[in-house]
Amino acid sequence: MSKVAVIMGSTSDLPVMQDALDILKEFGIAVDVDIVSAHRTPEKLFDFGKNAHKNGYNVIIAGAGGAAHLPGMVASLSPLPVIGVPIKSSNSIDGWDSVLSILQMPGGVPVATVALNGAKNAGILAAQIIGSSDSQVLAKMEAYKESLKEKVIKGAEEVRKKS
Repeated sequence: MSKVAVIMGSTSDLPVMQDALDILKEFGIAVDVDIVSAHRTPEKLFDFGKNAHKNGYNVIIAGAGGAAHLPGMVASLSPLPVIGVPIKSSNSIDGWDSVLSILQMPGGVPVATVALNGAKNAGILAAQIIGSSDSQVLAKMEAYKESLKEKVIKGAEEVRKKS
């Protein structure tokens, strides 16, 4: 069974990262969640990054605010795909510091980066990665995409009825 690690720098990131947890559970993907601070628990960060693939994870979602070193540091240590979620935090420069810290990675250390506070899309992207080799998750992704289409069509019908 596929498994995703959802990590974040502090407990204050959980309200944003909950969207990733929720969508992954919706797709039936096993999820482990943890706090791994790049600045306050560097030993834990190194242990997690070096061993994530040995611990059965297929994808890592890492959320961080402010200087946002967590996603890039994990990507530097792990052979797994890492999806970074920039989080607009209380010490943030309107979120741009987080976005740029995750987005501007050097060649050879990619981090897939979603929108500011975009944890739901991080969860969807992780499910798509897993779905590329898991037919059950792929089928759920196809149904999910179809539901998005149907929602738009229904919304368009409602708008036309009101006008």
